[in-house]
Amino acid sequence: MRILVANLGSTSLKWRLFRFADGGEELLHKGGFERVADYPRAIDDCLAALRRGGAIETEADVDAVGFKTIIARGVDGCVRLTDPVLAAMEAYNGLAPAHNPPYITGIRLFARRMPRTPLFGLFETAFYQWAPEAAKRYAVPDDWHQRGVRRWGFHGASHKYIAERSAQLLGRDDVARRARNLYLDGGTTPVRTPDLRVISCHLGGSSSVTGILNGVGVGNSLGMSPQSGLPHNNRVGDLDPFALGYVMRSAGLSLDQAETALCQASGLMGLSGGDNDIRDIESRAAEGNARARLALDVLIHEARRWIGGYYLQLNAIDALVFTAGIGENDPLVRDGICRNLDQLGLLLDPALNQSARGRETVISAPESRVRVLVIPANEELVVAREVKRQLDAAA
Repeated sequence: MRILVANLGSTSLKWRLFRFADGGEELLHKGGFERVADYPRAIDDCLAALRRGGAIETEADVDAVGFKTIIARGVDGCVRLTDPVLAAMEAYNGLAPAHNPPYITGIRLFARRMPRTPLFGLFETAFYQWAPEAAKRYAVPDDWHQRGVRRWGFHGASHKYIAERSAQLLGRDDVARRARNLYLDGGTTPVRTPDLRVISCHLGGSSSVTGILNGVGVGNSLGMSPQSGLPHNNRVGDLDPFALGYVMRSAGLSLDQAETALCQASGLMGLSGGDNDIRDIESRAAEGNARARLALDVLIHEARRWIGGYYLQLNAIDALVFTAGIGENDPLVRDGICRNLDQLGLLLDPALNQSARGRETVISAPESRVRVLVIPANEELVVAREVKRQLDAAA
């Protein structure tokens, strides 16, 4: 069985092709295009690259295409991407304006290009459906809650992979099995004592922190939309809701103008004065630029705030995990987050932290009670596994 996972952006297409056979799984091919102006051609070029690489002979060899979909009204989990599901995604375009529209466009183009191939989406919100109710509620009127105003949480595929892989690295195969089967049995796979408590930090162009208890997410720093939580590359993160009305009235902005500013000119970009790439920000900070330094400090401060909250919810932790582009490759940010946590039993090894760039490794000191891990993200594998489960169930 071959499953293609497509990662869609407004101007990018990235993919991985997995083969599942005899109980094993194998990455056959990966690639991508940036600055895509012609999506139908990009999809054609993707399939041509798979053929040239020998991963497939014809596109009929692709059993399904999976997508890391974000959010849809009334839809969760891993589902077949039918017209009603796409309509449910469109209903929430306003919550994920940078994500849902390009995904919907790309999915429809794949459906047109590969009409006989089933398409599935694993929604990013799925990992948090078993979180405590208190972690999912806002203190709003019940009518608002019934309309969907709640903490959904995102980056579910990334944090689910961390839940499983961190358990394996910590010698807890029982917890790894629960994390692997979470969408099948809702976290009912039994685990032995003691509890395994992990905090996962997905830090990249979009960032979030999640608490994980025995392989199950207990909450996520992202809330109703991917604009919340930590500051992102150009999206705001947490903001007092009354700030929006105040700025609209005082600056004479329309709602569309204010939302555009929050989604495209805020986050690290707004703090730093124009840069949203962490490498550029760190370079300017090293040269003494105060705004660039502030952007780093705010990102680190907010990450520590959420880590601290989940530390209390979990009653201590066994491991702190860094993943995604910044988390995997940026020793300066990891050092800032882990600094002065010795009273919590967390000690970073400076040399290990400095050398850990994009590879799976331990970066805590030997005497640290809390293990600090770097685990490269593998969201596509999570999506492929869940699509395979859907195909197996339908067979």
